[in-house]
Amino acid sequence: MTETKAISGRPRGHIPFAPEGWRFIVPTAILVIVCWLLCWTISAAVLLILLLFMLNFFRDPERATPAGDDLFICPADGKVIRAEMMDAGHQRVDIFMNVFNVHVNRTPMRGRISHMQYVPGKFVNASFDHATEENERNRFEVACDNGDTIAFTQISGLVARRIVSYVEVGDQIEAGQRIGMIRFGSRVNCEIPADYDLKVRVGEHVTAGLTVIACKQKIEADSETDHGSDNGSDNNRADSEERDHAEN
Repeated sequence: MTETKAISGRPRGHIPFAPEGWRFIVPTAILVIVCWLLCWTISAAVLLILLLFMLNFFRDPERATPAGDDLFICPADGKVIRAEMMDAGHQRVDIFMNVFNVHVNRTPMRGRISHMQYVPGKFVNASFDHATEENERNRFEVACDNGDTIAFTQISGLVARRIVSYVEVGDQIEAGQRIGMIRFGSRVNCEIPADYDLKVRVGEHVTAGLTVIACKQKIEADSETDHGSDNGSDNNRADSEERDHAEN
C-alpha cells in the first residue's frame, strides 16, 4: 500500500539526539558489548565505528536562532548547491546534506503550516537536480506572521530513505523550530519570495537554525527615508534663499 504522508515523529527532549536514532543506536551498542565480552575484537571494532557514526548522525544540538520576522533562517545543515531566481517568480536555495551533517530540519520563519504534501518516490543521489522531482519528498508551505508565504521541501537521498515529520497542517511554528528529519543523507529545497535579498552563495556551508539565508527588502522604509531626506534638502535650500534675500 502506498503511503500518503511521512512517518510521524517527535522532537528531542533533554538528551541531544533525535529520538528516531535510538532504534539503531541501542541494538548496535548492545552488539558492541557482546562482541567485546566474547573477545570478537574485529567485529567489536567494526560495530564500534558504526555506533560512532550513528551517534554523530543522530546528534541534535541546541541552536540560538536569530530573531526577526523578516529573516529566512536556514532549515538544514549542509552545502548550498543552488541559489537563484526561478522562472516561477520565486527564489530557490537548495541545500545538500551529506551523511556527516546534522539531519534534523528546522522551519525558516514563524507562522502557521498551511499545507503539507508527501510524495513517495525513488532514492536517487540527492545532489542531482532530478532528485527534486523523482525522490521521496515532503513539502511544507508556511503562512508567515509577516504576511508572506514560503515553502521548503525535505528530499530523501541515496542513503537517506525515510522522512520523519514532527508537525502537522495547522500547527503554529517558531523560526528555528524542529519540524522533522531525514534519515541518512539528503537535501532541502527552499522557495523564497522574490522581494527577499539572498545572503548565501553556491558552495557556502550553512547551519540549520543559525544561518540567515535571506532577508526581506525594506523598500517602504527606505523610500520614506529618501523622501524625508529630499524634504529636508528642499527646506534647507528655502531657508538659505530667505537668508540671502534678507541680507540683500
